[in-house]
Amino acid sequence: MSRNFDLVIFDCDGVLMDSEIVSARVVAADMTAHGLPTTPDVAMARFVGTSLRNMKPIIEAERGAPLPDDWNDRMVTKIAEAMAVDVSPIAGARAVLERLNALGIAWRIASNSADEEMDAKFGKTGFLDLTAGRTHSAPRLFARGGQPKPAPDVFLDAARTEGVLPDRCVVIEDSAPGVTGAVAAGMICYGFAPHGDGAHLRAAGAHGIIDRLDLVPGLVMAQSVNA
Repeated sequence: MSRNFDLVIFDCDGVLMDSEIVSARVVAADMTAHGLPTTPDVAMARFVGTSLRNMKPIIEAERGAPLPDDWNDRMVTKIAEAMAVDVSPIAGARAVLERLNALGIAWRIASNSADEEMDAKFGKTGFLDLTAGRTHSAPRLFARGGQPKPAPDVFLDAARTEGVLPDRCVVIEDSAPGVTGAVAAGMICYGFAPHGDGAHLRAAGAHGIIDRLDLVPGLVMAQSVNA
């Protein structure tokens, strides 16, 4: 059967792992401790898909003072510790990865999360047997001048590692920064919106919207998908 794409690239948080609210709790607590009372719901709405690197200057501007120099590293540790005890997979996540493996379809994960955070998430949920060697972390690219989403760098790193051209990749993303980065990489991106219409993802450039992960193989295998 012909294929539309040769590589599927998944975002991690909100696509494979139900982890965004866990991160939001950590961010809200930290903002509150630094004089900016914030709830997890507000933190999630404001910063979904935003890297710690891009979040830091926003928080500093609001509080009118710099955060500690080691703020990023400390936040990574706090988030990883939270993920190690309180994270679950998105419905259908393991099944879709196993299905792609069975079909011989290559897939990778491109995230703004640090490796330490992803290891904690996938370790807690029992996904390490699937994800080992397939993850791409934007912070891992910083030493080489890479930037987090909405820059395209982490998506391009995933494609380059797999040896696939960007226009043969399909990305599954749940945030506007992620969609923006995928489109900037020259890839087709489908927004993942299990609890809404995904209008904000379409506005960011998503080719279509899916609400279930079991639709992903059909995007690749030249089948019709209602998106």
